[in-house]
Amino acid sequence: MKILWVSPFFLHPTDRGAQIRTLGTLRELHKRHEIHFAALNPPRNLEGPARSNEYSSRAIVEEHAAPGRRSPAIVPQLLKSLVDPVPLAVSRYASAGLRQKIDAQIAAERYDAIVCDFLAAAPSFSDLRRAVLFEHNVETTIFERHVEQSRSFVKRAFFRMQAAKMEAYERTVCRAARHVVAVSEIDAARIRERFGVERVSSVRTGVDLEYFARPADAPPAAGMVFCGSMDWLPNVDGVVYFLREILPRIRAKLPDAAFTIAGRSPDPKVLRAAEEVEGVLVTGRVDDMRSYLWRAKVSVVPLRIGGGTRLKIYECMAAGVPVVSTPIGAEGLRYTDGEDIVLAGDPQLFADACIRLLTSETERLALAQRARARAVAEFSWEAVSREFESILAQNPASASEVSSELKR
Repeated sequence: MKILWVSPFFLHPTDRGAQIRTLGTLRELHKRHEIHFAALNPPRNLEGPARSNEYSSRAIVEEHAAPGRRSPAIVPQLLKSLVDPVPLAVSRYASAGLRQKIDAQIAAERYDAIVCDFLAAAPSFSDLRRAVLFEHNVETTIFERHVEQSRSFVKRAFFRMQAAKMEAYERTVCRAARHVVAVSEIDAARIRERFGVERVSSVRTGVDLEYFARPADAPPAAGMVFCGSMDWLPNVDGVVYFLREILPRIRAKLPDAAFTIAGRSPDPKVLRAAEEVEGVLVTGRVDDMRSYLWRAKVSVVPLRIGGGTRLKIYECMAAGVPVVSTPIGAEGLRYTDGEDIVLAGDPQLFADACIRLLTSETERLALAQRARARAVAEFSWEAVSREFESILAQNPASASEVSSELKR
């Protein structure tokens, strides 16, 4: 097949879970198909376009820098978002230039399949009726969970407004697309029920098994780790929750229990919460997350907000690191609680699970071995790409059955 794949950003540097999912899938598809990859790219990111040949035959680049949450450049977009019907999480990636390039590509090339990767890529399409929408999260769910967890009246009001806009926009885009791919059956069911869309499939989340396999000379493990982008709001909320509600309970039994927060761009809230507790290391961006995984006895995923699936859990399973997670943190993944992961929704139960694994080598190694075995059996990127490939073959870009139009 010849596939046009449109994304809001290039896949390197790879420091977001969703980038990892797309990269793992595309690398496998690229072995068997011709991939044309189109994306926005900040002018300073030379690595993204330069490494696109790892997963595509051709790259279409449009310069565009989406302002970060803490950048002064976000202020005009925030003000505009008060009246714009398109949610800010999408509008910050809108680019007329990329849309023109996509229109030209579709007119000039005969594509067998077209993929809109992420809801934020939807503004790059003039017509989504030939495209398969790849939903890494049900974005509406994330914003509604932000409303539930926000303590500030102003933040609750903002997230409530954005959640309402996101629901309307996400429904419109899902209905406009030829087909929707979710990353779990839970998300697929949400899309069917909330947006009235029946053309929905789900694909598994995968992991690079060889890359994460623990080497024989790995250093002795100690302490706990959280791995993830530290400018993503659900991660920020989860880590602050762990630092303030769970870690003190662990320290009551294990005063020297160390905790490492490994991930790019730590939010000031995380830095302030970490400064309040001794024995906490905040790394910032790391070039190789594996070294932090292999050094840890336990990986914690204390998320209270989120959607889609957390690739970090499968990476930990592949790396042989036991995982303690909230139910939301592990939502949509395939696992057996108590066999290859430990779930705990209450702060004390979460702390107790961490204490058991930190102090019992037998329990810790048994959990890690079962988790690694399951990852090997079920979660290879090759298997995931075959599922995606089948969906694209069944939903060719040459046909369209959807008459609704995407509202802008």
